[in-house]
Amino acid sequence: MGLDTEAVKPRVLLVEDEANIALALSFLLDREGYDVTHIDNGRRALEMALRDAPDLVVLDVTLPEVSGYEICQRIKASPDHAATRVLILTARGTDVEKRKALALGADDFMSKPFETKRLTNAVAALLEMC
Repeated sequence: MGLDTEAVKPRVLLVEDEANIALALSFLLDREGYDVTHIDNGRRALEMALRDAPDLVVLDVTLPEVSGYEICQRIKASPDHAATRVLILTARGTDVEKRKALALGADDFMSKPFETKRLTNAVAALLEMC
């Protein structure tokens, strides 16, 4: 066998505190060919996002310690990380929530529940922008 010449996989930080949703999303994104890291805590997710600079952060809104909105805002406010793509996922899918997420710098917004194909298409589109 020769060396593995596969291109570097895009890195996705999945921030979700509901274990069953996180497991399903991790499996789905891994199957699509992404290098997925899962964090279930807002503070740790923010630290990791700012330290490791993933290509995409898939971010729930309601999290322990730091909200997804604050994480998004802090990532986008950092000159070193402003290009990091952020996809907000939330069960609170009102127009007000969507406008808030986009105003804070989110690149896309999706309400739960969602179709898996819609999610994988959104992730692929955001990563093409990198």
